[in-house]
Amino acid sequence: MANSVLYPVCMILGGAGAWIMGTSALKLGLVDRPNDRSSHAAPTPKGGGVGILTAFVVSSLALKIPASFLLSGTILALASLYGDRFAISPKFRLPVQFIAALVLLSPVLFSDSFASYDLPTTDHFPLTTAFSLLPLSVFVMGTANFYNFMDGINGIAGINGIAGITGIVAFGLLALSASLSGTDSSFVTLAICISLSCLGFLPFNMPKAKVFMGDVSSILLGFVFAGMVVWLAKSLLDFICLSAFLFPFYADELTTMYVRLRDGENLTRPHRRHLYQLLANEKGISHWKISVGYGLLQLVVGLSILLLRHFGSVMILFLLATYFGGFVGVSYCFRRRLGD
Repeated sequence: MANSVLYPVCMILGGAGAWIMGTSALKLGLVDRPNDRSSHAAPTPKGGGVGILTAFVVSSLALKIPASFLLSGTILALASLYGDRFAISPKFRLPVQFIAALVLLSPVLFSDSFASYDLPTTDHFPLTTAFSLLPLSVFVMGTANFYNFMDGINGIAGINGIAGITGIVAFGLLALSASLSGTDSSFVTLAICISLSCLGFLPFNMPKAKVFMGDVSSILLGFVFAGMVVWLAKSLLDFICLSAFLFPFYADELTTMYVRLRDGENLTRPHRRHLYQLLANEKGISHWKISVGYGLLQLVVGLSILLLRHFGSVMILFLLATYFGGFVGVSYCFRRRLGD
Protein backbone atom coordinates (compact mmCIF):
# COMPACT_ATOMS: atom_id res chain seq x y z
CA MET A 1 0.00 0.00 0.00
CA ALA A 2 1.46 3.36 -1.04
CA ASN A 3 2.11 5.93 1.67
CA SER A 4 -0.21 8.36 -0.11
CA VAL A 5 -3.03 5.91 0.66
CA LEU A 6 -1.76 4.55 4.00
CA TYR A 7 -1.48 7.95 5.69
CA PRO A 8 -5.10 9.09 5.18
CA VAL A 9 -6.35 5.57 5.92
CA CYS A 10 -4.63 5.62 9.34
CA MET A 11 -5.98 9.06 10.17
CA ILE A 12 -9.50 7.98 9.18
CA LEU A 13 -9.17 4.79 11.24
CA GLY A 14 -8.13 6.80 14.31
CA GLY A 15 -11.26 8.94 14.00
CA ALA A 16 -13.57 6.09 12.99
CA GLY A 17 -12.62 4.03 16.04
CA ALA A 18 -13.37 6.98 18.31
CA TRP A 19 -16.71 7.62 16.59
CA ILE A 20 -17.77 3.96 16.72
CA MET A 21 -16.91 3.58 20.39
CA GLY A 22 -18.43 6.94 21.19
CA THR A 23 -21.77 5.66 19.91
CA SER A 24 -21.48 2.00 20.96
CA ALA A 25 -19.39 1.91 24.13
CA LEU A 26 -22.35 2.38 26.46
CA LYS A 27 -23.98 -0.77 25.08
CA LEU A 28 -20.70 -2.66 25.46
CA GLY A 29 -20.24 -1.56 29.06
CA LEU A 30 -17.17 0.50 28.19
CA VAL A 31 -17.98 3.53 30.31
CA ASP A 32 -15.78 5.64 32.54
CA ARG A 33 -17.96 6.71 35.45
CA PRO A 34 -16.70 9.70 37.47
CA ASN A 35 -15.81 9.48 41.14
CA ASP A 36 -14.17 11.75 43.68
CA ARG A 37 -10.78 11.37 41.98
CA SER A 38 -12.00 11.93 38.42
CA SER A 39 -11.22 14.90 36.19
CA HIS A 40 -14.57 14.57 34.39
CA ALA A 41 -18.12 15.05 35.65
CA ALA A 42 -20.29 12.79 33.47
CA PRO A 43 -20.10 9.12 32.43
CA THR A 44 -17.97 9.00 29.28
CA PRO A 45 -17.47 6.20 26.74
CA LYS A 46 -13.97 4.72 26.65
CA GLY A 47 -12.08 2.37 24.39
CA GLY A 48 -12.05 4.95 21.59
CA GLY A 49 -8.45 4.03 20.87
CA VAL A 50 -9.51 0.88 18.99
CA GLY A 51 -9.06 2.92 15.82
CA ILE A 52 -5.44 3.61 16.75
CA LEU A 53 -4.93 -0.12 17.35
CA THR A 54 -6.48 -0.87 13.95
CA ALA A 55 -4.22 1.70 12.29
CA PHE A 56 -1.19 0.11 13.98
CA VAL A 57 -2.15 -3.35 12.71
CA VAL A 58 -2.99 -2.20 9.17
CA SER A 59 0.16 -0.12 8.78
CA SER A 60 2.37 -2.82 10.32
CA LEU A 61 1.02 -5.42 7.89
CA ALA A 62 1.34 -3.06 4.92
CA LEU A 63 4.92 -2.14 5.86
CA LYS A 64 5.92 -5.72 6.72
CA ILE A 65 6.98 -4.74 10.24
CA PRO A 66 8.59 -7.71 12.08
CA ALA A 67 5.99 -10.15 13.39
CA SER A 68 7.30 -9.95 16.97
CA PHE A 69 6.67 -6.20 16.98
CA LEU A 70 3.17 -6.49 15.54
CA LEU A 71 2.02 -9.48 17.58
CA SER A 72 3.32 -8.29 20.95
CA GLY A 73 1.70 -4.87 20.54
CA THR A 74 -1.60 -6.29 19.28
CA ILE A 75 -1.94 -8.93 21.99
CA LEU A 76 -1.11 -6.39 24.69
CA ALA A 77 -3.66 -3.93 23.29
CA LEU A 78 -6.39 -6.58 23.17
CA ALA A 79 -5.64 -7.59 26.76
CA SER A 80 -5.86 -3.91 27.68
CA LEU A 81 -9.20 -3.61 25.88
CA TYR A 82 -10.43 -6.45 28.06
CA GLY A 83 -9.16 -4.42 31.02
CA ASP A 84 -11.21 -1.45 29.83
CA ARG A 85 -14.32 -3.60 30.23
CA PHE A 86 -13.38 -5.67 33.26
CA ALA A 87 -11.06 -4.76 36.13
CA ILE A 88 -7.72 -6.56 35.82
CA SER A 89 -5.41 -7.00 38.77
CA PRO A 90 -1.80 -5.79 38.43
CA LYS A 91 -0.83 -9.38 39.31
CA PHE A 92 -2.20 -10.39 35.90
CA ARG A 93 -1.57 -7.22 33.92
CA LEU A 94 2.14 -6.82 34.70
CA PRO A 95 3.18 -10.40 33.75
CA VAL A 96 1.32 -10.03 30.43
CA GLN A 97 3.15 -6.76 29.78
CA PHE A 98 6.49 -8.35 30.71
CA ILE A 99 5.97 -11.28 28.36
CA ALA A 100 4.93 -8.91 25.57
CA ALA A 101 8.09 -6.87 26.17
CA LEU A 102 10.24 -10.01 25.95
CA VAL A 103 8.61 -10.98 22.66
CA LEU A 104 9.15 -7.47 21.33
CA LEU A 105 12.78 -7.17 22.40
CA SER A 106 14.27 -10.63 21.87
CA PRO A 107 14.70 -10.41 18.07
CA VAL A 108 16.35 -7.00 18.12
CA LEU A 109 18.66 -7.72 21.06
CA PHE A 110 19.95 -10.92 19.56
CA SER A 111 20.35 -9.69 15.98
CA ASP A 112 23.71 -8.93 14.41
CA SER A 113 22.72 -5.38 13.52
CA PHE A 114 22.10 -4.54 17.18
CA ALA A 115 25.07 -6.41 18.58
CA SER A 116 26.25 -3.45 20.65
CA TYR A 117 25.69 0.09 21.77
CA ASP A 118 28.64 2.36 21.01
CA LEU A 119 29.65 4.37 24.07
CA PRO A 120 31.69 7.59 23.97
CA THR A 121 34.28 6.27 26.44
CA THR A 122 34.55 2.63 25.44
CA ASP A 123 34.53 0.65 22.23
CA HIS A 124 31.41 -1.35 22.95
CA PHE A 125 28.75 -1.86 25.54
CA PRO A 126 27.37 -5.41 25.30
CA LEU A 127 23.68 -5.33 24.52
CA THR A 128 22.90 -8.72 23.00
CA THR A 129 22.88 -10.60 26.28
CA ALA A 130 20.06 -12.12 28.25
CA PHE A 131 20.92 -9.70 31.06
CA SER A 132 19.94 -6.76 28.84
CA LEU A 133 16.42 -8.10 28.47
CA LEU A 134 15.48 -7.28 32.05
CA PRO A 135 16.29 -3.54 32.18
CA LEU A 136 14.99 -2.93 28.67
CA SER A 137 11.81 -4.88 29.42
CA VAL A 138 11.31 -2.70 32.49
CA PHE A 139 11.84 0.36 30.27
CA VAL A 140 9.19 -0.84 27.80
CA MET A 141 6.73 -1.77 30.56
CA GLY A 142 7.39 1.45 32.45
CA THR A 143 6.84 3.61 29.37
CA ALA A 144 3.61 1.77 28.52
CA ASN A 145 2.29 2.35 32.04
CA PHE A 146 3.54 5.93 32.25
CA TYR A 147 1.60 6.69 29.08
CA ASN A 148 -1.45 4.99 30.53
CA PHE A 149 -1.11 6.86 33.83
CA MET A 150 -1.06 10.16 32.00
CA ASP A 151 -4.19 9.25 30.04
CA GLY A 152 -6.02 7.74 33.01
CA ILE A 153 -5.34 5.61 36.06
CA ASN A 154 -7.48 2.55 36.76
CA GLY A 155 -10.48 4.07 35.05
CA ILE A 156 -9.81 7.60 36.24
CA ALA A 157 -9.80 9.71 33.11
CA GLY A 158 -6.90 12.00 32.48
CA ILE A 159 -6.87 15.41 30.85
CA ASN A 160 -8.80 15.59 27.58
CA GLY A 161 -6.40 15.50 24.63
CA ILE A 162 -3.13 15.03 26.50
CA ALA A 163 -2.52 11.47 25.30
CA GLY A 164 -3.57 12.31 21.74
CA ILE A 165 -1.37 15.39 21.46
CA THR A 166 1.56 13.59 23.05
CA GLY A 167 1.12 10.71 20.60
CA ILE A 168 1.16 13.08 17.64
CA VAL A 169 4.32 14.83 18.83
CA ALA A 170 6.19 11.75 20.13
CA PHE A 171 5.75 9.63 17.02
CA GLY A 172 6.23 12.65 14.77
CA LEU A 173 9.60 13.30 16.42
CA LEU A 174 10.53 9.61 16.13
CA ALA A 175 9.75 9.74 12.42
CA LEU A 176 11.76 12.94 11.95
CA SER A 177 14.76 11.60 13.86
CA ALA A 178 14.70 8.25 12.04
CA SER A 179 14.37 9.98 8.69
CA LEU A 180 17.32 12.29 9.37
CA SER A 181 19.50 9.36 10.42
CA GLY A 182 18.59 7.27 7.39
CA THR A 183 16.96 4.50 9.43
CA ASP A 184 14.75 1.79 7.95
CA SER A 185 12.00 3.69 6.12
CA SER A 186 9.32 1.20 7.26
CA PHE A 187 9.64 2.37 10.87
CA VAL A 188 9.63 6.01 9.75
CA THR A 189 6.36 5.37 7.94
CA LEU A 190 4.93 3.41 10.88
CA ALA A 191 5.68 6.29 13.25
CA ILE A 192 3.94 8.72 10.89
CA CYS A 193 0.94 6.40 10.61
CA ILE A 194 0.55 6.18 14.39
CA SER A 195 0.94 9.94 14.71
CA LEU A 196 -1.79 10.46 12.11
CA SER A 197 -4.11 7.96 13.82
CA CYS A 198 -3.75 10.01 17.03
CA LEU A 199 -4.55 13.13 14.99
CA GLY A 200 -7.71 11.44 13.70
CA PHE A 201 -8.74 10.55 17.25
CA LEU A 202 -8.05 14.02 18.70
CA PRO A 203 -11.25 15.85 17.58
CA PHE A 204 -13.28 13.34 19.60
CA ASN A 205 -11.26 14.11 22.75
CA MET A 206 -10.65 17.87 22.53
CA PRO A 207 -11.69 20.37 23.67
CA LYS A 208 -14.53 18.37 25.27
CA ALA A 209 -14.15 14.60 25.47
CA LYS A 210 -16.83 12.63 23.64
CA VAL A 211 -14.88 9.42 24.22
CA PHE A 212 -11.73 8.45 26.10
CA MET A 213 -8.86 6.58 24.53
CA GLY A 214 -8.85 3.78 27.10
CA ASP A 215 -6.10 1.34 27.98
CA VAL A 216 -6.47 -0.32 24.58
CA SER A 217 -4.46 2.44 22.94
CA SER A 218 -2.83 4.38 25.78
CA ILE A 219 -0.83 1.31 26.82
CA LEU A 220 -0.28 0.41 23.16
CA LEU A 221 1.13 3.85 22.35
CA GLY A 222 3.58 3.76 25.25
CA PHE A 223 4.57 0.18 24.43
CA VAL A 224 5.12 0.85 20.73
CA PHE A 225 6.99 4.09 21.45
CA ALA A 226 9.41 2.31 23.79
CA GLY A 227 9.75 -0.57 21.35
CA MET A 228 10.61 1.80 18.51
CA VAL A 229 13.19 3.53 20.70
CA VAL A 230 14.99 0.19 21.19
CA TRP A 231 14.61 -0.90 17.56
CA LEU A 232 15.78 2.44 16.14
CA ALA A 233 18.63 3.21 18.57
CA LYS A 234 22.11 2.38 17.26
CA SER A 235 23.95 3.81 20.26
CA LEU A 236 23.39 4.70 23.88
CA LEU A 237 23.19 8.35 22.84
CA ASP A 238 20.46 7.45 20.34
CA PHE A 239 18.56 5.65 23.08
CA ILE A 240 18.69 8.70 25.36
CA CYS A 241 17.71 11.13 22.61
CA LEU A 242 14.80 9.06 21.32
CA SER A 243 13.49 8.40 24.84
CA ALA A 244 13.54 12.15 25.51
CA PHE A 245 10.78 12.66 22.94
CA LEU A 246 8.37 11.60 25.69
CA PHE A 247 10.01 13.89 28.26
CA PRO A 248 6.86 15.46 29.86
CA PHE A 249 5.42 12.03 30.68
CA TYR A 250 8.61 10.75 32.27
CA ALA A 251 9.14 14.00 34.19
CA ASP A 252 5.58 14.22 35.52
CA GLU A 253 5.38 10.56 36.45
CA LEU A 254 8.78 10.44 38.19
CA THR A 255 8.14 13.58 40.24
CA THR A 256 4.67 12.32 41.18
CA MET A 257 6.05 8.93 42.19
CA TYR A 258 8.57 10.68 44.46
CA VAL A 259 5.84 12.77 46.10
CA ARG A 260 3.63 9.73 46.67
CA LEU A 261 6.48 7.61 48.04
CA ARG A 262 7.45 10.48 50.32
CA ASP A 263 3.91 10.54 51.67
CA GLY A 264 3.82 6.77 52.12
CA GLU A 265 1.16 6.14 49.46
CA ASN A 266 0.58 2.84 47.70
CA LEU A 267 1.67 3.41 44.10
CA THR A 268 -0.94 0.99 42.78
CA ARG A 269 -3.83 2.99 44.27
CA PRO A 270 -5.78 5.55 42.20
CA HIS A 271 -4.87 9.19 42.71
CA ARG A 272 -4.89 12.57 41.02
CA ARG A 273 -1.58 14.05 42.11
CA HIS A 274 0.11 14.43 38.74
CA LEU A 275 0.99 18.02 37.96
CA TYR A 276 -1.43 18.06 35.02
CA GLN A 277 -4.23 16.86 37.32
CA LEU A 278 -3.47 19.52 39.91
CA LEU A 279 -3.50 22.20 37.21
CA ALA A 280 -6.90 21.02 35.98
CA ASN A 281 -8.64 20.08 39.21
CA GLU A 282 -7.21 22.50 41.75
CA LYS A 283 -6.28 25.45 39.50
CA GLY A 284 -9.25 25.02 37.18
CA ILE A 285 -7.21 25.41 33.99
CA SER A 286 -8.95 24.18 30.84
CA HIS A 287 -7.96 20.67 29.78
CA TRP A 288 -7.08 21.71 26.24
CA LYS A 289 -4.71 24.41 27.50
CA ILE A 290 -2.85 21.89 29.67
CA SER A 291 -2.70 19.40 26.81
CA VAL A 292 -1.34 21.98 24.39
CA GLY A 293 1.14 23.16 27.02
CA TYR A 294 2.49 19.64 27.55
CA GLY A 295 2.65 19.15 23.79
CA LEU A 296 4.60 22.38 23.29
CA LEU A 297 7.04 21.43 26.07
CA GLN A 298 7.49 18.03 24.46
CA LEU A 299 8.11 19.64 21.06
CA VAL A 300 10.66 22.13 22.45
CA VAL A 301 12.57 19.37 24.26
CA GLY A 302 12.50 17.06 21.23
CA LEU A 303 13.60 19.64 18.67
CA SER A 304 16.38 20.96 20.92
CA ILE A 305 17.62 17.39 21.37
CA LEU A 306 17.72 16.89 17.61
CA LEU A 307 19.51 20.21 17.06
CA LEU A 308 22.16 19.64 19.74
CA ARG A 309 22.65 15.90 19.41
CA HIS A 310 25.87 16.30 17.42
CA PHE A 311 27.52 17.88 20.48
CA GLY A 312 27.48 14.47 22.16
CA SER A 313 26.16 12.76 25.25
CA VAL A 314 27.48 15.27 27.81
CA MET A 315 25.55 18.11 26.18
CA ILE A 316 22.37 16.04 25.86
CA LEU A 317 22.50 14.85 29.47
CA PHE A 318 23.13 18.40 30.67
CA LEU A 319 20.22 19.66 28.59
CA LEU A 320 17.86 16.98 29.90
CA ALA A 321 19.00 17.59 33.47
CA THR A 322 18.26 21.29 32.99
CA TYR A 323 14.80 20.58 31.61
CA PHE A 324 14.06 18.12 34.39
CA GLY A 325 15.29 20.54 37.05
CA GLY A 326 13.01 23.21 35.61
CA PHE A 327 10.05 20.83 35.59
CA VAL A 328 10.71 19.80 39.19
CA GLY A 329 10.98 23.46 40.22
CA VAL A 330 7.68 24.38 38.58
CA SER A 331 6.02 21.28 40.02
CA TYR A 332 7.33 22.07 43.50
CA CYS A 333 6.04 25.65 43.35
CA PHE A 334 2.56 24.60 42.26
CA ARG A 335 2.36 21.77 44.76
CA ARG A 336 3.46 24.03 47.60
CA ARG A 337 0.95 26.69 46.62
CA LEU A 338 -1.83 24.14 46.39
CA GLY A 339 -0.82 22.38 49.60
CA ASP A 340 -0.11 19.06 47.86
